[in-house]
Amino acid sequence: MNRQNTFYAIIVAGGSGSRMSSDIPKQFLKINGLPILMHTINAFHLNKYQPQIILVLAKADEKIWNDLISEHQYIVPHQVVFGGEQRFHSVKNGLENIKGENAIIAIHDAVRPLVSQTTIINCFEKAITKGNAIAAIPSKDSIRKLTNGKTEALDRKEIYLVQTPQTFQYHQLKKAYKQDYQDSFTDDSSVVEKAGFQIHLEKGDEFNFKITFKKDLLVAETLLKI
Repeated sequence: MNRQNTFYAIIVAGGSGSRMSSDIPKQFLKINGLPILMHTINAFHLNKYQPQIILVLAKADEKIWNDLISEHQYIVPHQVVFGGEQRFHSVKNGLENIKGENAIIAIHDAVRPLVSQTTIINCFEKAITKGNAIAAIPSKDSIRKLTNGKTEALDRKEIYLVQTPQTFQYHQLKKAYKQDYQDSFTDDSSVVEKAGFQIHLEKGDEFNFKITFKKDLLVAETLLKI
């Protein structure tokens, strides 16, 4: 570890429960008795790099989170920042609380609670040497692209499924998030790439999936018991 580096994790928790048919945002649903979001924060809190944790919440969810903290007597240190209209704006708000020029910053989806310690460590370490590291896994399935009603096969050896954490040196994010928002900004790597930086992939984890549907809750509950 470079002792000059400081480490941060921005946990983006602005999602809703719409595809879950849930009355509360999915990051607050419980698996094995604990809200998904707490599992996610714990993964970074327990990491050997001990990143400072910045949680980006929708302002409307502040009371829900505070109630859950009280209910579970949750004491993991974290700073709460309120999100914006798009993920881009939420991450930008989180970055405003980081000033260290030597910071290494992991940005992670709140609803990926099964991220492994190895993935977090490898992303931090590659970002130190390469500037950034994007967790991703190769596609196991054949891929076809649909354009104007016509399909074409793509080489699956060239296709990677992007996950989080997406980890960057501070100066890359600082430059990237000075840009105006564009619809093409689907994740943090697309923002940084648009700012002129080459993106580097790091091996992700099959279990590091995004909890989206009710069946994902059942899978996550099983895996967390292993």
